[in-house]
Amino acid sequence: MCIGKIYTLLLLPTVLLLSATTVYAVSADTLTIYFAGDLMQHEAQIKSAKRSDGSFDYSKCFSYVKQYIRAADIAVGNLEVTLGGTPYRGYPAFSAPDEYLYAIRDAGFDVLMTANNHCLDRGSNGLVRTIGMLDSLRLKHAGTYIDKDDRINNYPLLVESKGFKVVFLNATYGTNGISVTHPRIVNYIDRKQLENDIMKARLMKPDIIIAFMHWGNEYQTKPSKNEIELARWMINMGVDHVIGSHPHVIQPVEIIGDTLAPQKHFIAYSLGNYISNMSARHTDGGLAVKLVFKKVDGITRLLSYDYSFVWTSRPALSGKQDFILYPEQIGGEYLNDAEKLRMKRYLNDAETVLSNGIN
Repeated sequence: MCIGKIYTLLLLPTVLLLSATTVYAVSADTLTIYFAGDLMQHEAQIKSAKRSDGSFDYSKCFSYVKQYIRAADIAVGNLEVTLGGTPYRGYPAFSAPDEYLYAIRDAGFDVLMTANNHCLDRGSNGLVRTIGMLDSLRLKHAGTYIDKDDRINNYPLLVESKGFKVVFLNATYGTNGISVTHPRIVNYIDRKQLENDIMKARLMKPDIIIAFMHWGNEYQTKPSKNEIELARWMINMGVDHVIGSHPHVIQPVEIIGDTLAPQKHFIAYSLGNYISNMSARHTDGGLAVKLVFKKVDGITRLLSYDYSFVWTSRPALSGKQDFILYPEQIGGEYLNDAEKLRMKRYLNDAETVLSNGIN
């Protein structure tokens, strides 16, 4: 199996980076942020998590990846379902059991992005209930809001960790033709609004500004010209790094910045699916990214970036009850022959996508 890669952009003696798949040993003034792609919940996943007493158990889903999620100072994912209550449904109008969110929290996620094309699947009530569930579990979130005051007070999202101030922006290209109803708010991709939000983010004087965008063409392994141009526009406006989701397949990553320039900007156009029931080629896995930051002479720099792949095994392949998410370095003894073949295909395809770049 191929192994994820670390790219060090600034060499400092106080930092030890062991490997792309090893927990970092870092100094106290270093911050790590872990990014995961789409946290999906299809009908088959709901059925597999249901137990005989009517409860739902997702604890095994993240058991092999939670060590990497928890190792980060801040872990961020795209919550592409609502917590809209019963009846629980998968595609095309998602409403996941509350236990799914408990498992996401217990896996180690700190921040969830909620502006995506499925955030209105259960209408205004589903949006409100999802926000309520996130708040009840003390999970920070960005992208959807109960009303104008909620957005004014809580967006852009400021997260503080280890003396670093990180601001997150989140917006979606659309909501599957479902209109948001007053007073609820969904962040849509609109340049004038983005410009205002970026300016507000800059006035918060953070160390890092990160835009998590729900954009792009589904199942396409390269970003569109519009995405590339928009990413560069946001960076020119003051965003430091851009993370993308929605296509359900991974797309390339790139670093913006001259070789000798001290400040570099990371762009991941699509992280693909973190966990889902999708099984078509390129859709059964995703890209996990970790960015490492350090303050140098009072200025926060991107020290390095680290990527690795994840792959989801389904009961139809494993013969087990649960959907299980595996990191790329999982030992062969955990997988049967069918799983090994499918995972190998995914890893080879994913490495090719990243190697080919955006052009």
